[in-house]
Parts: sequence; structure tokens; C-alpha cells
Amino acid sequence: MAPTVLHLRSETKPLEHRSALTPTTTAALIKAGYVVNVERSPERIFDDSEFEAVGATLVPEGSWEEVPKEHIIVGLKELEEKEFPLKHVHVQFAHCYKHQAGWENVLARFPRGGGTLLDLEFLVDERGRRVAAFGFHAGFAGAALALEVWAHQLTHPPSSPFPGVASYPNEDALITNVKKALATGTAAAGRSPRVIVIGALGRCGSGAVDALRKAGVPEENILKWDMAETAKGGPFKEITDSDIFVNCIYLTSKIPNFVNLDSLQVPDRKLSVVCDVSADTTSPFTPVPIYTVATTFDKPTVPVEGLSSGPALSVISIDHLPSLLPREASEAFSHDLLPSLLTLNDWQNSPVWARAKKLFDEKVATLPASALEK
Repeated sequence: MAPTVLHLRSETKPLEHRSALTPTTTAALIKAGYVVNVERSPERIFDDSEFEAVGATLVPEGSWEEVPKEHIIVGLKELEEKEFPLKHVHVQFAHCYKHQAGWENVLARFPRGGGTLLDLEFLVDERGRRVAAFGFHAGFAGAALALEVWAHQLTHPPSSPFPGVASYPNEDALITNVKKALATGTAAAGRSPRVIVIGALGRCGSGAVDALRKAGVPEENILKWDMAETAKGGPFKEITDSDIFVNCIYLTSKIPNFVNLDSLQVPDRKLSVVCDVSADTTSPFTPVPIYTVATTFDKPTVPVEGLSSGPALSVISIDHLPSLLPREASEAFSHDLLPSLLTLNDWQNSPVWARAKKLFDEKVATLPASALEK
């Protein structure tokens, strides 16, 4: 039997430096009998030579479109918005299962070409827990950026937007920068910020709390909320009484909003920074319906419009926050994903991939006929 070929594509999302495979996991896959082809990439945090050194074959960027149908295409973020049908099995985050804007067009490309989407966001074990996720590093990066934005607001005029950011080589470099910003902001405010993290017991929330502690926010200033605290239903005044709100909740159904535009219209509001780590900007399930624009590394914040009192309020809604720490985030994610990757040679009979295929089939069944006829 011919070996299974995995094709790691180059990411096309701007400033996306992470990778679903690392040299370490690639070496493990090759040792297990897989052939791994790696597209050359100018953005990936790992050098092409690191993959070549462990036995991967380097191939041209973007070549996945033309490889045999039997090759499994492995990526991270969504594909570019194009119309041609997709014939391969794709392992990636597609962001089209929660009725995000344009979801029909994204999903319909797979059945139109006879392809399959195995969405990493919904790759779960027998208990329904995700087998691999970037949540910890997303929360870590989001909380770190939120502290920097808070300090920037206190030391710059409202007309001066928070500048663009770039990836850091490691966590220490990021925390060094955040500590400097926090010291400046604390001096300007005469106090440390109060930060509320909702979803604090999960992967994402744990990362956010870890970043706040390492940056030097006093423990008593970190409100760690989870399901018990939100059970009564929002909006919550504790959010507007805080300087920073970090939303780490992942939702697949609607719950009462944590905050909304009405709850922000209070004269004693302190809240000036919201980091919506989930970044489900267009999802009908968002519990933070106060903005409609996804932000980016080059424009990290968007203002909340229509507020009649209180400080200016900025929202961070970057949907690939772990790219702020791309090497560490990729290593952790790919390590957790490896046991599942090792079963891709018989993915139809692997429980974890079979669950992902079942969900794909269910979502395809909801597509309007017009999306399938293009």
C-alpha cells in the first residue's frame, strides 16, 4: 500500500506565522511512515530548512491546488475566498460552522468538488473535548495586548490609535514589553488596572490569567469568572466597573449578553478595553455585541461607537491572537494534535476524524441549494 501523503500548505492570511505541523511533529509523522510535503513559506515561523532537515520534501508555495486528490491538505487558517471547487480532504480551521458571514460559500466549495472538511475547531474526543486548541496562547496574547492598549489610552490623546503589532520571538520578549507598558499606565492612572476574565477556568482564560500575573497585575485586581459567576445572566455591572474585560468564552448557542450597548451607557463606567478573544464578530451567538469589525495585527483595535459618557472604549477582536507567539503556540498545538494526525492514514475509521466527518456532513445538509449550484 502506498504511504499516505500529507501536504502542509503555506498560510495566506496576512501576518499568520503559525503552523499546524512543526519540524518536531513532521519528524514523528515521517518516522510513522507518512510522506510529508511542505510548501515553502515566507511567513511561517519555522524556516523551510527546519522541515527539510527532518526529511520533509519542500514544494512550491500554493502547489496544493494541483496535487493528486488522494493527498491530504493540512493547514491552519481559512483558505482564500475563491470560487473553484475543492477536491481534497482538508484539515484546517474553516470558520464556517457557526453561520459566520459568507459561511455558505466557504462550506459549499467542498461538496461541489467532492472534497471533505475536517475542521480542527470541532475535532473532539469521546467526551466532546477538543483534542488540540490554541486557546491558552490566544488568551495569553489577548490579555497582554489589552494591558498595552489600556496603558496607551492613558498616555496618548484619543486621536492617537494603538499602533500595529508584530509577532514576538518568545514569551519573555512579549512580557518584557507588557511590563514596561503596564508601569507607564499605572503611573499615569495612579493605580493598577482591574481586569475581569470570563471563562477563567478554561484553556483560554487560564492563558489570560497567566499573562496578567506575569505582567504584574496584582492578584486582587484579577476577577476570575466562569460558569458559576455568569449563571445568573448578564449584562454584568462588574464588567463596566473594570478597566479591562477579556472574553474567553467559546459559544455554540446563544446566552444572555455579558455586555451590550445599553449596559455601557452608565455614568460611572470604567471599562475602556475589551479583548474578545473568541473574535466571533459576525456570529449570532456572541455575548459581546458591541462591535462589528474584526481587527488585525496592523489595526489591533476598533472603537465602540455611540457612547454618550465615560472613557473611550476600544475592542480587540483579532482572530489569530496566538500568532503573537507563533513558535510556542504552534509547538503546543501540533504536539496535542499529533496523536490524531497519526491516524490520518485510516481517517474514515478513526473515531476522532469520523466525528469531524459526521459534523461536516450535517453542516453540508443545511446548505441552500443555490450555494451548491455555483
